[in-house]
Amino acid sequence: MKKVFLCYFLRRQLYCFKIIIKGDGFKNMKKHLCSLLGLILILSLTGCSSISKNATTTVLSNKVESKENTAKQETSTTQNSISVANENDTIQGNLKVHYINVGQADSILLQQGSSSMLIDAGNNEDSEIVKNYIAEQGITKLDYVVGTHPHEDHIGGLDYVINSFEVGKIYMPKATANTKTFEDVVNAIKAKGMKATVPKVLETFKVGEATATILAPNSSEYEDLNNTSIVIRVTFGNNSFMFDGDAEDVSENEMLAKDLDVSADVLKIGHHGSSSSTTDDFLEKVNPKYAVISVGKGNSYGHPNKSIMQKLEDKKITVYRTDENGTIVASSDGENITFNTKAGSYAFAKESPQVSSNNNSDTGEDSGATSGVSKQPTVPIAANSSKVVYYTPSGKSYHYDKECSTLARSKTILSGTLGEALTSSHNDPCNVCAGGK
Repeated sequence: MKKVFLCYFLRRQLYCFKIIIKGDGFKNMKKHLCSLLGLILILSLTGCSSISKNATTTVLSNKVESKENTAKQETSTTQNSISVANENDTIQGNLKVHYINVGQADSILLQQGSSSMLIDAGNNEDSEIVKNYIAEQGITKLDYVVGTHPHEDHIGGLDYVINSFEVGKIYMPKATANTKTFEDVVNAIKAKGMKATVPKVLETFKVGEATATILAPNSSEYEDLNNTSIVIRVTFGNNSFMFDGDAEDVSENEMLAKDLDVSADVLKIGHHGSSSSTTDDFLEKVNPKYAVISVGKGNSYGHPNKSIMQKLEDKKITVYRTDENGTIVASSDGENITFNTKAGSYAFAKESPQVSSNNNSDTGEDSGATSGVSKQPTVPIAANSSKVVYYTPSGKSYHYDKECSTLARSKTILSGTLGEALTSSHNDPCNVCAGGK
């Protein structure tokens, strides 16, 4: 402030001297000229000093700002590092996925920390098996119960489980079945004073520190109840699991069309290894390291299908299957996944497991048997192969009853013999009217 005032004062003096010089003419020129030169010298020195100091101040200021910016950047980097570290630190304990052996049915229990989720509960006859298995894990409350779709081999034991444990939330698709099994589940939910929640695609929820994301169903109506299956992807750290219920190609294609993230380390093969599920495009997108098949030993449905097992073998996907391994438990620490049993085979329906081997790179085990599929699966041909059955042009299932509830929305219904259906693409028995699962 003092410097500014001094400059102003000197400039005013210079102006006054100009007036004086002009008024006096050129009298006393020498005297005024000396005074003027003195003032100019003082002004120059003062100005230079001011500029020099201002420049110094600016440089110092810039240096301080530079240091402050550097400090801010370092702080920001440190905070980001801490954030990432904290995120990784949240992964504590293991995620356990139990693929319970319920024969030609599905039941999967997930545990993380003190939280748990049950996906399906097998057939009616599996009620005690599922209930006892859950209790043996020390579980008294199931945070989530999921009935993927209203077929008996998935919800048969669900009413017994709901009645036996405290339950947090129940998910079921917006689909019904005119069966005693479905009615029992509905009544068990009502008796608990609860309501089933209809899933919404991309809805997420936590099972402990694992994150579950719903990926299907993506339509409100389907020709086949299997496609109403709730599909869930669970992530834990860097590991991921896909649970497909009985979702078939229609549902798989919808997920791909929506570009949903279906990638997973472990894929529960849809519909017990039926040819109606696990399309080439879907399997390519999931790109699993491991596949788990819940299937009954010596079942009459041709599960798992030859084409599915061939795909898994061609891609060198390690297979675990309940018909060979019994109950399968996968454990994840967020980075690595281990199993409680050795891998199963690539054998398909009616083939001896010894014919095909599953080269498990993780365990280094190889039975030494010839790799590959050597013969066609034997499709069960019924004695009444001339019986008339019904199916739709694009349907995978055949029906005994033309008035079957699953055909109610179909505009075109074709017919043929049972023998013809079993040797065609319509070779899956309807779950409602033909005893299928």
